[in-house]
Amino acid sequence: MALWDRLKESASTMQTQLIAKKNDLKSGAFRDSSMAMCALVAAADGTVDPAERQRVAQLIATNEVLQNFPADDLRRRFDDNLDKLTADFDFGKVSVMQEIAKAKKKPAEARAVVQIGIVIGGADGDFDKDEQAVVREACYALDLPPHEFDL
Repeated sequence: MALWDRLKESASTMQTQLIAKKNDLKSGAFRDSSMAMCALVAAADGTVDPAERQRVAQLIATNEVLQNFPADDLRRRFDDNLDKLTADFDFGKVSVMQEIAKAKKKPAEARAVVQIGIVIGGADGDFDKDEQAVVREACYALDLPPHEFDL
């Protein structure tokens, strides 16, 4: 199986798992962590062009699991995290990782945050090395072993 096919299958599997847990993913910590993860993946290569920002915002708005929260609130949180990362990536990353770490008290939420990162990263068909690296770092912030997610 080609890497692209495995990637699509993995992202699809993760989305299915997320939907199955949708009713358990309603906390503020999950909301904050998942928006920080989306921003981190979008900015993984150090830049975010307007088209990429719009694409990720669209994915957030249409993701069934995230519909537990008001779309405007999610968009604001995503934009705030992305602004921190684009202003100064290294400094912003510290703050964004603290947001991601909010979900570590609940392992199911922590895993869901990582899965959202993988779904967002793979949405364009290329879960690249930079995206994989930041999701791997997020695993450590959430006290999860990256190999659990093939990272």
